[in-house]
Amino acid sequence: MELAVLDADGREVVSTADVFAGAAGSIPEFAASPADSQTAGNFQFFKVYEDRQLEYIVVVCGNSDSSLLVGKMSALQITGLLGAFKEHYDRDSFMKNLLLDNLLLIDIYERAKKLHIQANSQRLVMMIETDPLQRTEKDVLSLLQEYIGGGSADFVTAVDESAVVIVKDVSAQGRPSDIEKGAYAMLSYLEGLGMTNTRIAYGTVVGELKEISHSYKEAKMALDVSKIFYEEHKVIAYNQLGIGRLIYQLPIPLCKMFIREIFGDRSPDEFDDETLVTINKFFENSLNVSETSRQLFIHRNTLVYRLDKLLKSTGLDLRVFEDAITFKIAMMVVKYMNYMEQDR
Repeated sequence: MELAVLDADGREVVSTADVFAGAAGSIPEFAASPADSQTAGNFQFFKVYEDRQLEYIVVVCGNSDSSLLVGKMSALQITGLLGAFKEHYDRDSFMKNLLLDNLLLIDIYERAKKLHIQANSQRLVMMIETDPLQRTEKDVLSLLQEYIGGGSADFVTAVDESAVVIVKDVSAQGRPSDIEKGAYAMLSYLEGLGMTNTRIAYGTVVGELKEISHSYKEAKMALDVSKIFYEEHKVIAYNQLGIGRLIYQLPIPLCKMFIREIFGDRSPDEFDDETLVTINKFFENSLNVSETSRQLFIHRNTLVYRLDKLLKSTGLDLRVFEDAITFKIAMMVVKYMNYMEQDR
């Protein structure tokens, strides 16, 4: 026997053989009838509904004893596939609107119930950003959907073109170290596919669906802040951002005023390379003069001379904790301002 699927107007969608031209004329009458199946000559017709709306007609051509069973099973399978397809995209739309905080509170729980999404699991949002030039023929969304697997409680979607979002169920991952380990495993998977310029950021764990948008905003901020202040970190959590998170939220005019008050017309990123290397190494070693001079392979007095020279030009003594904090913040503010200028 041969099979075909036609739409409710009699137009062929797909068929196993070119033998269904004579079936189209019988479709309008069958579609208007209350019957779910019907025989017309050598054809048998079976209706396929979606939400009580007639969508397709399955047509079986042949007089086999099993054609009735095959037709009914085919119609049933297509009905199931339509439902699964619609549910997937309903879930995708629901998650996107949830992330973007576009749903009323009452709608969140009503729709979650209909879509069989548990309301009170422990979840967080991960954002995965890859380099467009390194992407494979298969898009990152599909790759991560395969990586997560169909039976997972995690949900993968894309809110915009820049990054893929994973709403991750971490009920079984109680410790932050387990979450970080999972993020690094995902990073390793993508880097193994050639996407070496990948960056992963994630928000804090939330216990309710209504709070997922908070974790999404945190993940988005962590991704942006990590590109400014923590370029060496390919995986970063929102709660690891430290002072960088505060600076990121400052208005540019306020940043410029702060730099002017501290350095006048000079900017801390205008110092020569030797001075900047000395300053950064001094901070890395927690303001320890002996350890810094050892790592720079210079005499202790040479380091003291450089610090005194910096004191004369800026009025800040990096050996004094308050001055060191002021200088460190100023360097981060300048880095933030430069990034925002380039991003315009």
